[in-house]
Amino acid sequence: MTQALDQVDYDTLDAAKRRFIEAAKRTLGFASSYGKVPASGLGGSANAFSFNLAPFLAAGNQELSLTLVPEGLGTADDTRPDDLSEEELRRFWWNIGIKIISCLTNDAASSGMQTVLLGLYLPSSTPETIFTPAFLDGFLDGVVEACKRVGCVYISGETPQLKTKIISGRLDIAGSVFGVMPPGVAPIDGSRLGAGNSIVLVESSGPHENGFTPLRKLAESLPGGYRTKLPSGREFWEAMNAASHLYTPLVQAVLRAGIRPTAMENITGHGWQKLMRSAKPLRYVVENMLPVPEIFSFVEEHLEGGPEMMLSVFNYGAGFAIYTESEQDAQQIVSLAREHGLLAVVAGRVEASPSREVVVAPLGVTLKGESFGIARGV
Repeated sequence: MTQALDQVDYDTLDAAKRRFIEAAKRTLGFASSYGKVPASGLGGSANAFSFNLAPFLAAGNQELSLTLVPEGLGTADDTRPDDLSEEELRRFWWNIGIKIISCLTNDAASSGMQTVLLGLYLPSSTPETIFTPAFLDGFLDGVVEACKRVGCVYISGETPQLKTKIISGRLDIAGSVFGVMPPGVAPIDGSRLGAGNSIVLVESSGPHENGFTPLRKLAESLPGGYRTKLPSGREFWEAMNAASHLYTPLVQAVLRAGIRPTAMENITGHGWQKLMRSAKPLRYVVENMLPVPEIFSFVEEHLEGGPEMMLSVFNYGAGFAIYTESEQDAQQIVSLAREHGLLAVVAGRVEASPSREVVVAPLGVTLKGESFGIARGV
């Protein structure tokens, strides 16, 4: 007795891959100051990028400082009601396209890196239910828009069908980016961070890519679910899905202005505990806060734990932190952020301390380093 051959759905996968390649072609000119890839070079197992070394040689660079950042979106793409219209789905997936580029490039930006190339990995078990017109139109347009804002090329990707590994109807969204420090600039590695530094906080648009496990759980308990309306009238899923801010343009503007931050942090998982990521025994005193997005006030009203829990889990309105040696530099960064359409504030200062801690004075909360097991520079 014989049985039918069970194989992957290449018709659906190949059609999706062609759409991804077409999207990649739209990004080829976005990193022109760093190099180029010919349109004819896309679609291969390994696509080539010709890196322009001339600016680095002119700046006297004897070596290049590079990074390779792998990251995954997590479950942000699962947080939506089942009854979204086609228009809402396209908008949802557009924001998800922004989010995956955000979580990759914002991490690279925390060391001062300019993302040049990125690749995406989107495995699923049922590609015929995943790669719909709404997904392909929305997600790929979001990716292209994010690449344009950041200044990078989407050069490669993979969309495998993994029948025994991925839940039916779901996909994983992950990728990696290749970044480089601009000519003549050393990486911002936190080694110069110290007491007396100023802290600049830059606004977030909402949860960005983190905290979706408790947000999903909360949505399940709300009478209106994901469509519960916030006081402004905005639905819960829309506030959760808000496109993340992309901080690379601001960071590069800061470096072009001649400012050399002592450290930078992308405030993601672990919330404001990330402010004390350095292994150095320092106290981070926050006296001025940015406006708290509505979604966080709503969540705080419905979950136990109060401000300390919110600060330990969510970015709570502050998506990126920049540390400077002088308050003058800090004030200039606030001005540069405004020019990039971002609200920022000189939030406080760094002090000497026997141990790591973050003191959020307006909320009366102190986050202790003992509860935060990640440290940079150990």
